[in-house]
Amino acid sequence: MKRILLMAALSLLPLAGSAQQILSLEDCRRMAIEGNKDLEQARTQVEMAGYDRKIAFANYLPQVSAIGTYQYIDKNISLLSENMSETLLNAGTLLQNRLNMGMQGLQQVIMSNPILAQELANSPLWQTVFKAASSADIATGINAIGAEINNAFTVDIHNIFAGGVTLKQPVFVGGKIINANRVAKLAEELARQRYSQEYQQVVVDVDQAYWQIVSVANKKQLAESYADLLHHMEKDVNIAVDEGVSTESDALQIKVKANEADMLLTKATNGLILAKMLLCKQIGLPLDSKITLADESLGSIPVPQVAPRKDIDAVYADRPEIRSLDLAAQIYDGKANMIRADMMPKVAVTAGYLVTNPNLQHGIQHKFAGTFNAGVMVEVPIFHGFEALNKTRKARAEASLYRSKLEDAKNLINLQVSQLYTQQDEAQKRLIMAESNLENAEENLRKATIGFEAGVVDANTALAAHTAWLQAHSEYIDAGVELQMNKTNLQKAEGEMNVEL
Repeated sequence: MKRILLMAALSLLPLAGSAQQILSLEDCRRMAIEGNKDLEQARTQVEMAGYDRKIAFANYLPQVSAIGTYQYIDKNISLLSENMSETLLNAGTLLQNRLNMGMQGLQQVIMSNPILAQELANSPLWQTVFKAASSADIATGINAIGAEINNAFTVDIHNIFAGGVTLKQPVFVGGKIINANRVAKLAEELARQRYSQEYQQVVVDVDQAYWQIVSVANKKQLAESYADLLHHMEKDVNIAVDEGVSTESDALQIKVKANEADMLLTKATNGLILAKMLLCKQIGLPLDSKITLADESLGSIPVPQVAPRKDIDAVYADRPEIRSLDLAAQIYDGKANMIRADMMPKVAVTAGYLVTNPNLQHGIQHKFAGTFNAGVMVEVPIFHGFEALNKTRKARAEASLYRSKLEDAKNLINLQVSQLYTQQDEAQKRLIMAESNLENAEENLRKATIGFEAGVVDANTALAAHTAWLQAHSEYIDAGVELQMNKTNLQKAEGEMNVEL
């Protein structure tokens, strides 16, 4: 199944070659950081946390808002009852009727007394007054006055316009605004620490892929050299068999080893292709890109300089994981204080300006007029079913949980750093031993090759020398790559990796 997957992956590669790109480790890191989607999302989270911090700061500032409205109402408002309104509208008519009835009654009284009637009939003044009272029209004027009074008690609200500006400035809210700003700043720093974690993981993954390619590329070159040596031995032993100096058994042994070397070379070639495909994926290049790493050539694996061991307290201070857990605990402390603020009184200063049409400042006038208002608002919570109290306890429990995780993380980091330093010491010793073994293996191979060509060394001894040479080179490459990865892991473990946002 693995062979099928390998062939399927190799079939994706184009047959036509393209220009080779030579990439250093720094180039690969830079390309991976620029193109990594997870890192881009973490960067966006930092940006969002910055906006949250600015939003929290806005709570310190006064809130100013304006509002305008228009309403149409089909009926007006009257302060008088229907009977009273009807009376006012017909007051002149009613008075006129009563006056006429009074004059008629007076006339009947006069007519019932002949002497009085005769005297008044002979009086020009009485005749003038009687005619004036009988013909006077007071209904129209008084009805008009009643209509004016009725209209004065009727408010025209068919079209109402209103607008206003309000201002609210918090004075005391139990420390909620202060703690909200503190939590927002901590959350922004937490987002930065999470970005640092993601950044460092990207660097470690790229370094792992890079040095894996270096290891496979160098072993591929070893396999090529090993195969060439064995094929050269195969030719020499075939000539020796033809001359009767060597046996067919020697030729078969060397042929088997040569075939194994060819298979080893094939595996190394395919492994190099797949390793480069993985690196291309991590740095954002097409999988079929032709790349060459700066450290691919045999024997060029640089040995990193060993840095002095860092104090463990300084490691704790620089590790983003430790700072993240510490920030999380502080955030939940701040949330507990914010929730506790809900149980405290709140004081705010308010002010506003209101404009209406119609207005009631000097009676009912159909024009815009405004009023200014200012005041103090106090809110005192009394009882909410212990909701805020339980929320506060929950936030404090979460803060305690993160502090417990913080202690566990410190112990694990201490163990991790100690293990990496132990691995570094072992890798340094392994590299020294590998260098010594490589020198011995090369010398042994040189002597075995000369002896085999001279006929004084048998095929088994020569093959053993070739195998030892191949193993010594492989161990030397592995030790160098292990030191490089150990350096990267130590930088991450000690928080020494530079992070760019």
